[in-house]
Amino acid sequence: MELRHLRYLLAVAEHANFTRAAEALHVSQPTLSQQIKQLEKSLRVQLLDRSGRTVRLTDAGEAYTRYARHALQDLAAGERAVLDVQDLSRGGLRLAVTPTFTAYLIGPLVAEFHARHAGIALDLREMAQDRIEAALLADELDLGIAFSGAHLPGVAGTDLFTETLALVVGADHPCAGRSEPLPAAELGDHPLALLSRDFATRGHIDAFLAEQGVTPHIAVEANSISALAEIAGRSALATVLPEAITRGPWPLHPVPVAPPLPARTVTLLRREAGYRSAAARTFTALAGRWVQEQGWSPA
Repeated sequence: MELRHLRYLLAVAEHANFTRAAEALHVSQPTLSQQIKQLEKSLRVQLLDRSGRTVRLTDAGEAYTRYARHALQDLAAGERAVLDVQDLSRGGLRLAVTPTFTAYLIGPLVAEFHARHAGIALDLREMAQDRIEAALLADELDLGIAFSGAHLPGVAGTDLFTETLALVVGADHPCAGRSEPLPAAELGDHPLALLSRDFATRGHIDAFLAEQGVTPHIAVEANSISALAEIAGRSALATVLPEAITRGPWPLHPVPVAPPLPARTVTLLRREAGYRSAAARTFTALAGRWVQEQGWSPA
């Protein structure tokens, strides 16, 4: 048995089809089929059921691929460990963040990291938290920035700071510059531009409004943080975003609300049993220092 046998088996299991798997692997279909048969012969068991319209794993195949997948992940981590350079003169870091952080957090963090360690190639992605955790477990990421809570088994988190949501308005809004808290019950009187419902942040907002008995007047829904910031900055619409966004490039002002909008704990996620490269360790330390320098509330 060789490593290619494991990769070939996992590809067929993923595509449920020999032709598509062969195309993805850039090998011929007869070669792929022959290699799988060799693996089955060496294990003395049938791993794939080829009798239907699609190829599927047998019970033995299901059991075996779990170990094969983990073995390939561990070997890939081992390769990175061998290539890891402790002085950070070269290497890579795979980082993912949930969408709200691209508007105010990840830019300064990445800028400082690159200024200190220009030889590290950074692969940065934006995705939902459940996808981040799944990608960490699949060893497709080194770190993720998301929120605390119940994580998938095998995912560990280091709390960074407490993020506070705020009612955010532009200069033309009647509440701009208001110092006295706006009663939450009055939020229904102000047209809002809010994130779409596929954002976790929107779930927090809806839950808060429901608790206050408020039926919101939603004038705009958007799946872009920057679009909402632009809209609020240039119109009389209010929005609800992390309060830290008002310190960014947009002409936005936070309006106090009573009772205050909810807060969430921002967490740096990693695979619990995964190899932590020098770049990942350094980024983790830098993020902690940077948050302290901002004076943000500790988690």
